[in-house]
Amino acid sequence: MDTAGRNRAERRLAAILAADVAGYSRLIGADEEGTLDRLRSIRAEVIDPAITAHRGRLVKTTGDGPLVEFASVVDALRFATEVQQAMVGRNAETAAAERIEFRIGIDQGDVVVEDGDIFGDGVNIAARLEGLAEPGGICVSREYVSRASTGGCGRPARPDLRRSRRADSQKHRPSGRGLSRWITGIAPAKPPS
Repeated sequence: MDTAGRNRAERRLAAILAADVAGYSRLIGADEEGTLDRLRSIRAEVIDPAITAHRGRLVKTTGDGPLVEFASVVDALRFATEVQQAMVGRNAETAAAERIEFRIGIDQGDVVVEDGDIFGDGVNIAARLEGLAEPGGICVSREYVSRASTGGCGRPARPDLRRSRRADSQKHRPSGRGLSRWITGIAPAKPPS
């Protein structure tokens, strides 16, 4: 195959965060306009400022959640933790059936950048990890935890990370890079009592 005439794809290593709203279809079905108004408010008051504070880049939104790229695994985890904690406060006075709760998945991998979008195994794995997260929780791969727990330089940065369960390697095998390694979940934060 002659590749001399083709442009080389831009590649880079990135921490990828995928998030979505648990029960989005139910929330939209019950109150479409109200749910969309609340999501716009959450994005403007919580998500966008946290992306800026943690040096992330919003790649795109999928209606109910963002895909965000970070240069640092620690920054991605700090962003996720800040958003989940903020949501506990926002949901404190909201009936359980009306709460907006994010599920977040994070992975680090080589991505291909094209027209501002990102593609690749890391994106696919982050999306699958998001699907494994509990509402209000964060799910990251064991490999990712190893990087984040040392802060990238050998010192503990996140001692509160814990192993929670092993993923089914057949059911969750994206693009030949299995999730048969340990999956770490950060339990959803509980509202103040």
